[in-house]
Amino acid sequence: MYSQPLEKPKANILVIDDTPENLYLLASMLTEQGYKVRSVTKGTAGLRGAQAAPPDLILLDINMPEMNGYEVCQCLKNHALTSDIPVIFISAMNDVLDKVKAFTVGGVDYITKPFQVEEVLARVENHLTIRSLQKQLQEQNTKLQQEIIERQQAEEKFAKAFRSSPSPIAITTLNEGYFIEVNSSFLKISGYSLEEIIGHSVADLKLGITPEQNANIWQKLLETGSLQNQEIELRTKSGEFRIVLLSVELIDLEAKQCVLNIFHDITERKRLENEFISLVSHELRTPLTSLIGSLDLLGTGQLGTLTVKGQQILNIATSNIERLNRLVNDILDLERMKSGKIAMQPLPCNIGDLLIQAAEAMQAMAERSQINLVVEPATAQILADPDRILQTLTNLIGNAIKFSQAGGTVWLRVKLQTNYLQIEVQDQGRGIPTHKLQSIFERFGQVDASDSRNKGGTGLGLAICRNIVEQHHGKIWAESTLGQGSSFYIILPLLNGA
Repeated sequence: MYSQPLEKPKANILVIDDTPENLYLLASMLTEQGYKVRSVTKGTAGLRGAQAAPPDLILLDINMPEMNGYEVCQCLKNHALTSDIPVIFISAMNDVLDKVKAFTVGGVDYITKPFQVEEVLARVENHLTIRSLQKQLQEQNTKLQQEIIERQQAEEKFAKAFRSSPSPIAITTLNEGYFIEVNSSFLKISGYSLEEIIGHSVADLKLGITPEQNANIWQKLLETGSLQNQEIELRTKSGEFRIVLLSVELIDLEAKQCVLNIFHDITERKRLENEFISLVSHELRTPLTSLIGSLDLLGTGQLGTLTVKGQQILNIATSNIERLNRLVNDILDLERMKSGKIAMQPLPCNIGDLLIQAAEAMQAMAERSQINLVVEPATAQILADPDRILQTLTNLIGNAIKFSQAGGTVWLRVKLQTNYLQIEVQDQGRGIPTHKLQSIFERFGQVDASDSRNKGGTGLGLAICRNIVEQHHGKIWAESTLGQGSSFYIILPLLNGA
């Protein structure tokens, strides 16, 4: 007689609750769903168990003798072995401050007793999925770093390693940009044959590297001799785009200055990263909505009059929750745009009307900040999504107002050229350092790390603006002088070149 092999549990879950009835109910329903469950009635026992055999997730009560749930969670987060384990609080305490404290000490979710079985199972499954995605991303990052180290070590044996390298490698001439040698990995990712590549340039093969990117790479090469991990989209022969990290270095080959190009395909890692960001953002919305509603209810005074100190704490909590909500919305907006899930709806628009609408929308903010808003419109037709162009303009105007001193002026101008128009948003604020003029358009790129706290920004507004402008076949950039102000420029094509 043969025994059936035991199925591997879906995950290991530790339940810490001083109420035996709760432990029995949670253990029973989770075991039925294929989870391995350990149950303890004391916080100290839970800590020892978690450190001896770290679980995948912890369900934690708050009110317990000797050591409450907040203290247990803090100890878990302060220990290297348990700091990354997601903790879901399950408690009868329904006060908003209790929930805020639970999130402050490191909890990822909060379920109020008496709980619904379906709710507990759904939240457990969601947070285990998030945990799994985090581990996959960590493994991908570890793998990427290891491959970079291995490539650096292989430089001494370059001639032998070149053709057998798993990473696509190409050698091009510095001045003309012609391919003179590629390895089999480059042929595989590009889809071209050796005969189709050798003697041709990036532009000839239409590999997707823009003239601007090519000029930037060439400039960095001349300045420093190398460039590491430049993210680009590589267009293959079939028309498919692969996201790669490009590292380049100047080398001398047969007395001729050439460029060593090493590519690393991160298409799958970017997909996992985008899924992770989207999942986390969506999972944050439910507790955020609940928190906002609870804070609003407290603010009305229907639950009792707050002390002055209590009102101050409530105002701080409300401000932080609103900022977090904006951050989640901006992340989702940016990810949808990048993945093409938000389609632009181009219509014939009068740029003068859009400028006036944007100024009217921001007039109240300008008056509160004592900023004079001056609009110099022009009549011209463009083919654009009016809502997205308004989003871009109001974002730029809002930034200009936030970083201007009271009594200053913000100008919104349009200049017409032969086939395009140029929009300028100019302020008299503190200015932007030269080395930050490019990075401010990246995700979370800010001049000062404290701006997100002091100015209420998310660090994603300019990244969204750039994405919108580029989807309209335009260009956006900034120029600035420290202490005198900044100007943000947008170029958009005119409708039919008119």
